[in-house]
Amino acid sequence: MNLRELVEKQAEKYQDKIFLYWKDTTVSYKQLNELTNKVANFLYDLGIRKGDKVSVYLPNMPEYVYLYLGIPKIGAVTGPVNALFKAREVKFVVGHSEAKAIITTPQFMDIINEVKDDLPNLKHVIVIGDPVENTLNFWELMKKASVETPPIIKLKEKDDVAAIIYTSGTTGFPKGVLQTHFNIRRNAEMIQKFLKAREDFRFMLILPLFHVNAQIVTVMAPFSIGASCILTSGFSAQTHWQTVAKYKASTFSAVPTVLSILLRMPHENLDLSSLEFVICGAAPLPVEVFREFEATFKCKIVEGYGLTEGTCASSVNPLPTETKDRRKIGSIGISLPGNKMKIVDEKGKEVPPNTKGEIVIKGDNVMKEYFKNTEANAETLKNRWLYTGDIGHMDEDGFFFITDRKKDMIIRGGENIYPREIEEVLYAHPAVSLATVIGVRDEIYGELPKAFIVLKEGESATTEDIINYCKMNLADFKIPKYVEFRDDLQKTPTGKIMKQPLREEEEAKTGKIFNS
Repeated sequence: MNLRELVEKQAEKYQDKIFLYWKDTTVSYKQLNELTNKVANFLYDLGIRKGDKVSVYLPNMPEYVYLYLGIPKIGAVTGPVNALFKAREVKFVVGHSEAKAIITTPQFMDIINEVKDDLPNLKHVIVIGDPVENTLNFWELMKKASVETPPIIKLKEKDDVAAIIYTSGTTGFPKGVLQTHFNIRRNAEMIQKFLKAREDFRFMLILPLFHVNAQIVTVMAPFSIGASCILTSGFSAQTHWQTVAKYKASTFSAVPTVLSILLRMPHENLDLSSLEFVICGAAPLPVEVFREFEATFKCKIVEGYGLTEGTCASSVNPLPTETKDRRKIGSIGISLPGNKMKIVDEKGKEVPPNTKGEIVIKGDNVMKEYFKNTEANAETLKNRWLYTGDIGHMDEDGFFFITDRKKDMIIRGGENIYPREIEEVLYAHPAVSLATVIGVRDEIYGELPKAFIVLKEGESATTEDIINYCKMNLADFKIPKYVEFRDDLQKTPTGKIMKQPLREEEEAKTGKIFNS
């Protein structure tokens, strides 16, 4: 079943049931099918055909969902663009994908105008909002478009691409991941089945829609079972718990930084009883944050792991039942049904349990390939296995654990140090709110760890306090040589702490190159 067929099937089955909640408005399954028909029809009328890319450069809004599900109805390819990108990045993503149309808002028109002359494939700029000179208006096109079924396009679910998602690399330009109709539908099914999500569930969406976590976990997973999505404009620490209470959210998907922040937000006198569990992914969750969150909100955390090249999720810690809790705190869980995972050495040979190596995955969720990147495809896709670049191990029960990113490993005098291990210890310190560790160049040892720390409000600690704490919990060679306190740490739009700017700062100060 391709995405077009899925939308039509769900509309027929669920009719007037509300799929999308957005502020004070709602969109039913039937309405969503009609709106996506209109999207597909006006794009077809503009000359967009099967295989053509349509860039979506928008903040979170209902139109994003209409486009995500409407563009593939005519076999075209949805191309989400990071809403925080500036001109250079937008030019690359839109240009590299060979997009023929871009859909945006007036707030991004300065950037579009700056780059559009360098985008020879771009034929149409479509704006959602007030009319903009020399552009097409989205809602005027929608008003004129037919609500009827768009032209029938033959689609091969496993071969035809529905989305091109650009990964956020730490250096250089991102790579375009080609996700098929099959990848998206199957990964959504894997997630909802593993979570035992029901039709009465309401998934609250707080992450940016240009990210696969939001697309798959909180749009496609509920859509695939007739559940509902509560769409927000983004994560707001001040209003988050009020929104959960207002819409009676069953779950939401977040990243570790968000859960750390929510622990400090007031929630007394709010009815949060609708919340059954919280999904956490995109980065490893510190054990201390895991335990404190569950104890504070009496709500289980389901930690998962995945990457854009795997559509979204590949493994999840089992959800506790009334009689059994199989989870292993600190683990990313077991592989999802329809997905295989293993740990391999540098030669690609599977290693025994509890042995560190690279995590590789295979299954229905693995991308078709990178767009126009033969070299990266050869490095990443080997014998149908996806090499993730993540270092970890699998225990004797089949649970996977991430140690660190392969590229983040610090080598101190021949000893491998994984920043993730140090960060776990730092997060356990009672005064630490956020922490990250990078490797810095050293004349004697090659590299040494440096910690960047944000303290909890009202708490205090010195460099000596932090180092002494690490001495009690880490081998000597793993103890940070340097500690720097910050008021905050720069994060990606999905809440991950960004290490590359810290490396660049250190390089600028010393003139030495740091690990990357």
